[in-house]
Amino acid sequence: MTLPRMAACILGSLAAALGTALPARADVWVDNIQGITIDADGDIDRFSGLWIDDDGRIRQVLKKGDEPPARTDFYVDGKGQAVIPGMIDSHVHVIDLGLKAMTLDLSDTRSLAEAQEKIRRYANDNPARSWIIGSGWNQESWGLGRFPTAAELDAVVADRPVWLNRVDGHAGWANSLALTRAGVTAKTQAPDGGRIERLAGSREPSGVLVDSAQALMESVVPVPRPAERDTALQKAQEILLAAGVTAVADMGTSLEDWHSFRRAGDLGQLKIRIMAYARDADMMEMIGGAGERPWLYTDRLRLNGIKLYLDGALGSRGAWLKHPYADDPGNTGLALMTSARLRNLVSRAALGGYQTAIHAIGDAANAEALSAIAELAESFPGDRRWRIEHTQIVDPADISELGRLGVIASMQPVHFPSDRAMAEKRLGPDRLAGAYAWKSVLSHGGRLAFGSDAPVERPDPFAGLAAAITPRDPATGALTGTEALPGTGALPGWPAGENITLTQALAAYTSDAAFAGFAEGRFGKLVAGERADFLIIDNDLTSAGPTQLRNISVQQTWINGEPVYRRGETGHR
Repeated sequence: MTLPRMAACILGSLAAALGTALPARADVWVDNIQGITIDADGDIDRFSGLWIDDDGRIRQVLKKGDEPPARTDFYVDGKGQAVIPGMIDSHVHVIDLGLKAMTLDLSDTRSLAEAQEKIRRYANDNPARSWIIGSGWNQESWGLGRFPTAAELDAVVADRPVWLNRVDGHAGWANSLALTRAGVTAKTQAPDGGRIERLAGSREPSGVLVDSAQALMESVVPVPRPAERDTALQKAQEILLAAGVTAVADMGTSLEDWHSFRRAGDLGQLKIRIMAYARDADMMEMIGGAGERPWLYTDRLRLNGIKLYLDGALGSRGAWLKHPYADDPGNTGLALMTSARLRNLVSRAALGGYQTAIHAIGDAANAEALSAIAELAESFPGDRRWRIEHTQIVDPADISELGRLGVIASMQPVHFPSDRAMAEKRLGPDRLAGAYAWKSVLSHGGRLAFGSDAPVERPDPFAGLAAAITPRDPATGALTGTEALPGTGALPGWPAGENITLTQALAAYTSDAAFAGFAEGRFGKLVAGERADFLIIDNDLTSAGPTQLRNISVQQTWINGEPVYRRGETGHR
């Protein structure tokens, strides 16, 4: 129904004050805001109001001096606050993010002893758990100089199996009982694309399994039940909405994950938008089938394609490099599939009309991914939007291929400040020029889509913006003007010009991130016809420096023209 303007103002103000959701089938005028979005030319466009229709789409973007809507159902006074598009995280693991919040989290530990004590306390506080499951450990942040061992876990928990994923998800740490349950012994051979770490001078497993070898343990670890997955999804949504993330690309979606998404959608509990990429070809076809794959739940869910793992990660020395690791001569990492298999899987996806996202961190993996795309692009022309996930370490000679092939580099700026010191040790001073090369990707015609890799990192887009725009010190590699970072801080070789502009970084988190998931025209911009997904924040992005960016607070998160998060009511960032 249409209300007189005065009544609409009163009801809208009450709804905003109380933090209640606006009723369905009502149009809303959000006025008196300092809004910005990325326009059709890739520049920042400013506006002062949004008129949202009763389907959650933007009916009109108003600028100062524009004639206001004559009648609306609800009026919201933005009180001069800053408004930006909802942020799109182009690489997350949604259910894992929620499960991490429900299990043992070691990401805040800074030493092996601190981790051991936290594991001991968790086991004592949860005597009914048959397994101790967790994640987040990082031997680099502990300053350990090696992987931890099963014996070091046995020292704190020996009566129950323990399985703890490394922070990057590319290695796991088990105690002796867990190794026994999985049947991992001195005689066990590592599967292709995996490595069983051994005790020095023997074949005995040390307790750490890398990349594909983790499957040996995962075959016996209890899997989350459907109700636990549903709870994990809700926890993940709470975390993402509080951080200002309104849409994500879920990388490695399982059939069980998809069922959780669908259950939430059927019950009206799916708030964020999920662009899903199946974990393997069989699941891709099982979920997506053949033919058109529609957007579901008012553009909140779609299966876009498949996620393929080509290598591991730097931290576990599983990233596939062209030359051996500087701190592990003779080791070039792990290729997780053969060249033929990569091409077969990409072809299978392309034949079904699915998009391909290839995980490639090391320079050899990125070169192989680009080679496969170059070869298959001729057989599968058209708008494929090939994606490489991470694009973390690229041989400078290969960067131009990203632009020539129209590849989308799905990168995570927050990896640079957290991984810089480790990357220095892994690569040495002469191989840093193609690492985290955001500006080089753009200058060679490539396209960026930014994300966090949560739960590996916190899904904080403002920390990502700050990392992307902050210049690097060419002498130390540190981000200039920021707090000192752990590590050697003395290696030359970091290119000083890889930072990009705020406009470019914002596009990579909004409009270009939507493009990367075939969602342009649906969401990603605050323009007429697109979904009204936006944030009310406490500072103007365009006047904030890197420090202010990292400290920005999300006051409200709106999706589809409705507030779904208000600071202070559902938690803090």
